[in-house]
Amino acid sequence: MVLRKFIFKPIFQACTIGSWNVPFQNWRPSSVGITNRSTFLPFRRLFSAWPVFGLRNRQVFCCTGLVSLAILSVGIAHASSRIESKRALHDISADTDPNSAFWRGVPAIFAYKNRNGDKVAGYRMEVRSRWTPDNLYVLFICPYTKLYLKPDPKTDVETNGLWHWDVAEVFIGSDFQDIGKYKEFEVSPQGEWVDLDINRDHRADSAGWKWNSGFKVTARIDQATHRWYALMKIPYRSIDSRPASVGNLLRVNFFLSEETGADRKAITWQPTHENTFHVPKAFGTLKLSAGKQK
Repeated sequence: MVLRKFIFKPIFQACTIGSWNVPFQNWRPSSVGITNRSTFLPFRRLFSAWPVFGLRNRQVFCCTGLVSLAILSVGIAHASSRIESKRALHDISADTDPNSAFWRGVPAIFAYKNRNGDKVAGYRMEVRSRWTPDNLYVLFICPYTKLYLKPDPKTDVETNGLWHWDVAEVFIGSDFQDIGKYKEFEVSPQGEWVDLDINRDHRADSAGWKWNSGFKVTARIDQATHRWYALMKIPYRSIDSRPASVGNLLRVNFFLSEETGADRKAITWQPTHENTFHVPKAFGTLKLSAGKQK
């Protein structure tokens, strides 16, 4: 709102009307909460000097500023659709502690919107990622109000249909041309799991869940804080034909499903704007980056 009212609108007016004074004649530092006039002095000097440019030059200058701001806003939007996966020096077996040496300082993204892009109060899943030449790690930190868990959980075998219960999910694709092909990984608060080979061009084929990536999961429930934690350890060769390397990009989206019936919550990182999580065009990206952590 502030950007639109006090930056984009005045610059747009300056680009389209014949008088420079109109957009700024009633604009004062105090109108945007600036009380230190020394802070605003450079801008006053700039604006007072602009009439010497002439109308056409002022309009060109302002339009250039508007384009620059638009480019900046695109960059911000781009950053909001990317997660950075930091390289680790060694592999781990199980670590769901976000404050451990392995996870401390690793940048996080947050999923807190429903499929339509509306914020869901009380549901803000945190996701962090690390990688080694052999594995991609994903840590989920999931708030909950009440858990909806599958009775008689089995953690030594795959659980087809796990998505009907509480789960955290990641969809990962390495093909930026055929985006309908990707892998799906799910984990429950009880440590159940399922992995699927998805091909959106062959939706009737139900054999995708029989695919085996070899990924491992660990999960725990913290009833005191009403959060559950889960770790995925995904063999990198199962998601990408390239060797794991700094700069590699993957197409990803993250999801959290909790509760049941009318209370069912479907939380997304990148909203799909459809009544399904399976919308490849909505995916963001994951970038493998260098890291100094242990």
